[in-house]
Amino acid sequence: MSHPWRLKEMTPDECRTRLQTFRRLIVPAGTLEFRAPHLPLGTDTLILERLADDLSTRTGIPRAPAVEFGVHARADLTSPGVASVSRKTLHRLINELIASWELGAGVNEVIVLTAHAVEGHQEALSTIRASGEVRVVDIFGFDFDGLLADPQGPLHGGELDTALMLYLYPALVRDTGLVARTGATSERGARLYRFILDRIASRWFS
Repeated sequence: MSHPWRLKEMTPDECRTRLQTFRRLIVPAGTLEFRAPHLPLGTDTLILERLADDLSTRTGIPRAPAVEFGVHARADLTSPGVASVSRKTLHRLINELIASWELGAGVNEVIVLTAHAVEGHQEALSTIRASGEVRVVDIFGFDFDGLLADPQGPLHGGELDTALMLYLYPALVRDTGLVARTGATSERGARLYRFILDRIASRWFS
């Protein structure tokens, strides 16, 4: 059966077999942040979890539970419900998690998925030290020319993340007036999602 290989749903023996077979692991590094009034705070995490599931299903490589908190700029912390950790905390957390998987299962390559461009967040992930290889993939860092009606539009709450959410989690997108102003559609979200999934799979999982 084709399905994602989620560590939290597997028995110890299943984890051992799967990790020792592939020696690789997918880790979604999400956020709880304000992106726009019409999108949920967990937009980054939700998109990354779906990508991790689909990459795991496609490749057989297991995926870890998402790390749901990232590093935010101070100005972003005024919205209700938003939560942030420091660059040092995120860096240490990911380092310690990877060390556990290296020691316990012989994992020697970790692919960290992120969708958050704040400098402190990116720095925390890009400076991870591990015995094996760590690849950090910013899913919004690709060239989306030709896939967006307005490539110069805002990243947060704009066409890209709104379209992806309309495709992946339409019930979680609110305020159709704001959505209409972004130009986002579920159909465009499907094309964008397939582009991101295929690009990641071909570059880091081939």
